[in-house]
Amino acid sequence: MRDDEKPNLRRLPLFREMSTPTFDNLMQIAYSQTFPPQLELIRQGEYADFLHVIIDGSVELRAAWNGHDTVMGVVHPVSTFILAACVCDEPYLMSARTRERSQIVMIPAADVRVALRRDSDYAMAAMRELAEGYRTFVRYTKNLKLRDSLERLAAYILYQSHKLDDAPCIVLPVEKRHLASYLGMTPENLSRSIKAVQDHGVTVRGVQVTITDRARLAAIAVPDPLIDGPVTTAVSPLPQRSVS
Repeated sequence: MRDDEKPNLRRLPLFREMSTPTFDNLMQIAYSQTFPPQLELIRQGEYADFLHVIIDGSVELRAAWNGHDTVMGVVHPVSTFILAACVCDEPYLMSARTRERSQIVMIPAADVRVALRRDSDYAMAAMRELAEGYRTFVRYTKNLKLRDSLERLAAYILYQSHKLDDAPCIVLPVEKRHLASYLGMTPENLSRSIKAVQDHGVTVRGVQVTITDRARLAAIAVPDPLIDGPVTTAVSPLPQRSVS
């Protein structure tokens, strides 16, 4: 990979605290590649050959079972995915495919595990990232199980607004069918929820959402940091964190 790509990786929490020799060794065997849209990078059930780091573009994480398919999250730069499978040398629990033209750095998973054993600071950073991934998915599960569909949509709109300093207008970052899948709804149920939420301080025009009465919307969503979590910038809730 090019030298000008390395600083972005070095700033990631996973790589920031490791020793310089460890980082340099991993960068010597890492390589960067640009992939076209809708290309499958990872298939669930296969073993992890690489740790992936997205530098540019976006990647969609999906899961499938018995003919059903769902969106688990969207990863944005600069972020790693899927760390847990690399650390455990276990099969991927999710698939990943590019949503658009994307630049991905790949580091061999076996070498990542060697580096974790040798560099305690790197191991601690990986532990923190895995813990954050676990907490992200606990919040996601609580959101699905404790809120009804209207409450989930209202909370999602508030979260997206809060990321933009409580901007009154937002643009949905994913297609509505993907949003429905992530929020645990059918497209038809999402359409009904969009219609219903407009009685609670929101107007929706296509992918543009305008909050006209934040207090009324919050009364439906009842925001809770133990469900919605802190606002960060890399997997959208679709949560903006790196996904483990």
